[in-house]
Formats: sequence, structure tokens, C-alpha cells
Amino acid sequence: MHMQMAALTMQLTPFIPKLRPQPHSNYLNFHNKTTAIIASCSLGNSSSESEVLLSQFNPKIPIEEAVTPPTSWYTHPSFFQLELHRIFYRGWQVVGSAEQIKDPNSFFTGRLGDVEFVVCRDESGKLEAFHNVCRHHASLLASGSGHKSCFVCPYHGWTYGLNGALLKATRISGMRNFNVKDFGLVPIQVSTWGPFVLLNLENESLDSTCVSEEWLGSSSEILSTNGIDSSLSYVCRREYTIECNWKVFCDNYLDGGYHVPYAHKSLASGLKFDSYSTTIFEKVSIQSCEGSSGESKDNYDRLGRKAIYAFIYPNFMINRYGPWMDTNLVLPLGPNKCQVVFDYYLEHSLKHDTDFIELSLQDSEKVQIEDIVLCEGVQKGLRSPAYRVGRYAPKVEQAMHHFHCLLYENLKNKFHD
Repeated sequence: MHMQMAALTMQLTPFIPKLRPQPHSNYLNFHNKTTAIIASCSLGNSSSESEVLLSQFNPKIPIEEAVTPPTSWYTHPSFFQLELHRIFYRGWQVVGSAEQIKDPNSFFTGRLGDVEFVVCRDESGKLEAFHNVCRHHASLLASGSGHKSCFVCPYHGWTYGLNGALLKATRISGMRNFNVKDFGLVPIQVSTWGPFVLLNLENESLDSTCVSEEWLGSSSEILSTNGIDSSLSYVCRREYTIECNWKVFCDNYLDGGYHVPYAHKSLASGLKFDSYSTTIFEKVSIQSCEGSSGESKDNYDRLGRKAIYAFIYPNFMINRYGPWMDTNLVLPLGPNKCQVVFDYYLEHSLKHDTDFIELSLQDSEKVQIEDIVLCEGVQKGLRSPAYRVGRYAPKVEQAMHHFHCLLYENLKNKFHD
């Protein structure tokens, strides 16, 4: 899960998007039709196939009697594509840290499923986000992160401002019916909450001031009053590529500390498991646990008196403990692979204590490696013919069951849009 409360936690026809015919004029004005990128993809025959797979889980069965989603949810290529279109391409999704775009002319790039994006601040400080694709011949426009006054396509030199406007189109003499305003970068709705940057691929006309309500629901006040805010200093980022489905990592995080005494013995020694509790909100679950050693220096350095671990559907985790906060962003890379991005934040008083930071990050690395072994082992087991579904431990795995029910309802409802 993280350095203190680690819970790192079908080979059928592959999904092939089918583009719906669009009037020619719609393509010319595509920069004003972000949602057309997602809406133009139809699930076709894969939709009925995925609906059958979805029906193999029943969220109405109480946790005491319920079985987990079947292995196909974690291994089937068509189901993975359904998740991209129905979950990750809709609603607010965390994509990075506000630290990455704190200055004018700063930017960072990323990928969510098949969507390449760039987030930036223009010279006036306005936050912007776009599909990171040149409008000429689809080359990726920017890479990595840093500072730029404009984006120059590495392929043919088309140049765009940080407001998305096409500033220069090279060697277009003789081109007819070309309007430069029709070929700006395709925008994406972007917002921030605390130190986090969020994108919404579904709707470019959303009121970004409502992101707290839409993303966090009634848990937003609890999170902000428990030290999850912009007051901490950013420390660093660590990234892990893991050979497991993205949900395996989430499940491991959401098992209520079930695996910690067995997989993270050094971590378990610093926790009071009889104090462990889980609270469920609309799209958020919060796990909390007290440290076992009160105010001893060693325990405070690691856990503090109390730690909270918030899972924000579908793939973001916030961990606040002692002087630390770290976040875990799980990015789906395929049915059997994901990337997990860890960002670390620390109280200002310790931001220059290099020895403390180094030791803490070493502790975190140890826990992450232990969890990677667990998650990759689970993914291998999911492909075994000996396993199809499992059961929930009702006293500790409420958050996991909540996650699976949210997945079901989100995917099921979209079949009837």
C-alpha cells in the first residue's frame, strides 16, 4: 500500500474500436469536440461479451455470502477495454501532482489507456490540458515534463501555444480550405484538488469548481481536515511496473490490513490491529489504524499516532501518517500489467532532513517490493484453471467489496446509456 500501511494491494477476440462515420465539418472543428474522441468508439460485439462477463458478479448479495468477481474480470482483454471506455474515459481521474505544473510555462505528459495527454500552465499561469497529438499527422507532440513556451511537433514542425492554438503550420502552401482555428490542440477538462491534478475526458464543459463534490462526495471534508492538503512539501516520485491487472493492486490495498501481518512483518510490529477500522463513502473508502508505540521517536518517524489510508475510486490512494503523505496512482497498461506511481510529500520542518528522508524511502521501497511479489503471484494464480472466484473476509474486506460493487454498477449502467 505504501511505506507504512502497505496494502498493495481470456484470450478471446481483442477489442477493436469501430469509428462511427462523422460529417467532414465535425473533423475540422474537432478541437471543440473532445468527447467525440471517446464517443466515436463503439464496443460492437465485445459489448455483449463483456456484459456476460459482468453478470458473473452480483453486488446485491451481502458480503457474508458473496463471492468475488471471476477471474475473467482480471484477465480478459475485452473486459479490460470495457473498463477503459466506461471507467477511465469518464469522470474525474487523477493524473499527476500540482508540483509538476506549479510555474508558468511548465508542463507534464502522460497516458491513460490509449489517451495521450499534456497538462500545462501558460505564461499567464492558466491551467490547461490537451490531447498530446499533433493535428497534422498524429505525432506525439510533447514528451516528459519541464518548461516550454510552445509545443513544436518533432515530426513536421507544426507549433502550438500553451493555450492550444496552432501558431505555425509548415509548408502548407497550396493547401485549400484550411482554417488555422480548426486545427488547434483538442482540449481536455482539467482541475485541481489540493495537491492533485485531475482530468475529465468525458465532458469539456464541466464546472471545475465542483470537482470536490463529484470526485470525493461527502468524504472531502474528512480528507481535508486530516492533513490531506497542499501544505506539505513535495519530495519525490517513484514508479513501478507490475505484472498484474490494475484491480489486483487495488484489491491488495483494500483488504483491511489482512495481509500485513503475513507479508510485512516489520510494518505490522508498529500497528495496533485491534484499532483498525474502515469507513465507506459514496466513491471513497477510508481505512485507519493507530500506531502501537505512542509517541516513541522511532514510531513517530514511521507511522505517527494514527494513519489513514483513503481509496478514491477507481484507482487513486492517499496515505497520511506521521509527517508523511504518499499517494499511489494505478495506471492500467493491459489485462495483466499496470504501472503504479508513488508521489511523496512531507511536513516542511523535515524537508531538509536528508537522512530521515532516505531511511523513510528505503522503508517504503521494502514494502513496495513485498507487495509487488504478492500482486504478481495473485495474477499468476488468476490464470490457473484451479481458481475461478473467491470469498470475502466480512470483518476486514468491506472496502474491497465496495470497490467491486462500484465497478459493477458503473459498468452495468453504461450499457444502458
